[in-house]
Amino acid sequence: MPTTSPTFAKPDVAVVSAARARVGESPLWSASEQVLWWVDIDGCALHRFDPATGLDAVWPTAERLGCVALHAQGGLLAAMETGLFHLRPHMGGRVGGLLVSTLLAPADHPRPGMRFNDGRCDRAGRFWATTMVRDMSLSAASGGLVRFDARGLSAPLVQGLVTGNGLAFSPAGDVLYLSDSHPSVLQVWRYALHADGSLGPRRAFIDMRSHPGRPDGAAVDADGCYWTCGNDAGVLLRFTPEGALDRVLKLPVSKPSMCAFGGAQLDELYITSITPNAPAAGFDPALDGAVLMLRPGVRGLNEAAFTPDPPPQETQP
Repeated sequence: MPTTSPTFAKPDVAVVSAARARVGESPLWSASEQVLWWVDIDGCALHRFDPATGLDAVWPTAERLGCVALHAQGGLLAAMETGLFHLRPHMGGRVGGLLVSTLLAPADHPRPGMRFNDGRCDRAGRFWATTMVRDMSLSAASGGLVRFDARGLSAPLVQGLVTGNGLAFSPAGDVLYLSDSHPSVLQVWRYALHADGSLGPRRAFIDMRSHPGRPDGAAVDADGCYWTCGNDAGVLLRFTPEGALDRVLKLPVSKPSMCAFGGAQLDELYITSITPNAPAAGFDPALDGAVLMLRPGVRGLNEAAFTPDPPPQETQP
């Protein structure tokens, strides 16, 4: 693996929401709305932050909401405890208005006490999500990676995950990144992603035992570099497409959970965070669970929306 001398920085960080999440996750920039969607998993809530007004609207959900993606027909695709849902949030002030929910596919977890965790759409509009046992102390490798597209919800395409995380896709859409952030694993892998949605063999990408933090949620920038939140270490790490660490950004929270590019120029990096069981030394406990924003000096990529219809069939002349 190539070696580099990474740069270290403590960037200017803005707190963009007054909300403090129990488990903040799944920041998702909507270019059409110019807003940031995000979730509080254990707080059972969907949030919509509008940078233009500073309003962070919130909708309570009936169960834990692991992650969201844009939906091509409007609203969001949401991976919850019991399945995948089409959510249609209606604005109603600071406390969100009506939240219409339609079940698209029930979950088929292999054991009780599981939920969806990390997820996002690939460049072709297919939705990918990981599953996990909620009680991480069990170290149960019962989770997997599933795909949802016009063919429905797949069986696990990757199995044996404890805390599947770090889903992201290369700019060309031909590489899928996946991590396991459980302390017993701490690995990031890459898979070739084929046009039909199938995966190639698993390849080692990053051994996070050599870097600070656990590899939580991730994003890929326009240069194809992989950003991951170093959970428990309070850092953002950027790796080149070859897997070499080239940037380390220090954050004011100990448990950053996921990052996403946003803003009109996609030059803002939004970071959700988790409130730890006890304050961590060297960090500001008043910011635990906050949504943060910084400008890393690079741009991201627009998130693809889930496209439920199959692609048109090519016809021969």
